[in-house]
Amino acid sequence: MKKLLLTLILWNIIGSAAAQQTVAGTSYYLPKTALRFSFLIEKTTYEPGQFAVYADRYMKKNVPLTPSTTYRIISCDMQPTAVPDTTKQFTLLLDKKISIYQVEKSDEGILLAINATGKRLRQPDAFVPAKQPADLNPRDFMNEDILTANSSAKMAELIAEDIYDIRESRNQLTRGQAESMPKDGEQLKIMMSNLNTQETALNQVFEGITRRDTIEKVITYVPVKGVGKTLLFRFSKKLGITDPDDLAGVPYELIIDGQHQVTEQTPVPEEGKKSKEDFGLNVNMPDKIRVALTSGGETLKTFEVLAAQFGKTENLSAELFGKKQTSKLILNPLTGGIESIQAEAVK
Repeated sequence: MKKLLLTLILWNIIGSAAAQQTVAGTSYYLPKTALRFSFLIEKTTYEPGQFAVYADRYMKKNVPLTPSTTYRIISCDMQPTAVPDTTKQFTLLLDKKISIYQVEKSDEGILLAINATGKRLRQPDAFVPAKQPADLNPRDFMNEDILTANSSAKMAELIAEDIYDIRESRNQLTRGQAESMPKDGEQLKIMMSNLNTQETALNQVFEGITRRDTIEKVITYVPVKGVGKTLLFRFSKKLGITDPDDLAGVPYELIIDGQHQVTEQTPVPEEGKKSKEDFGLNVNMPDKIRVALTSGGETLKTFEVLAAQFGKTENLSAELFGKKQTSKLILNPLTGGIESIQAEAVK
């Protein structure tokens, strides 16, 4: 019974000591820079009118007789972002000699700050297209003679006559020759607007309906050191943005030029020769790159950005986090480079 009691006491002591031990370390990533391209694309759809075949006869207009959809790139913007660099995963070793009380990482495990509150990347606002006006229904503006006509040709002829009457009424209002002139400018504005709406609606039976919508296409690319040119996407006026291997589209390429402003990486010590001051804290020293979006030999847009993977990695000494004096370290969330470092006395 005494041996059993002694064994239980020993197990409690060992368990309590294990629970009081500090965590040996924490794993983290340094970031690599990604390029987030946002393209605004105008999509234009055309639906021929009910009487498009009569447009030339009655309205003297040559209009397409088949539906179509076309695309064009309106604008391009680029915003750098960051993703974890799996080749730069480190473990920050923590013990009693190291004065670190806070390690902040992003949701993806990227190191942001030590003993301080780090900065987090702000996600771009989602693109919200403009609200499109409701389509007009031409039948709502047709009189009884048009609606009861016994043939398409007759309906088209009567609609054309109505359109010309509307135009004549508008001209008379503009010249001040109408039989019933408006009393003031506001009433004139309302009458002109109503006539314009009627003409637009009736014209649709000949000219058809053209709708223009703006859509956003986002493409994210992670530059690779040593790869100076890459095919980003292809673009077709009939299909919009397509995959790089879809030969239906015109190629759009990225040309990336490293500026080599950061000196080459210092050789890493061989295993077993690790510095006593190395406790696993590493930061990036990013380098600047120039990015050009090109198509057909023409440069469409150029950007300059600091890219983590084009620079080098530096190891920070444990002396920055000693027993008497420690540091507040904040890293740039895009590049993993030092944004600020501030010494403070250990309380």
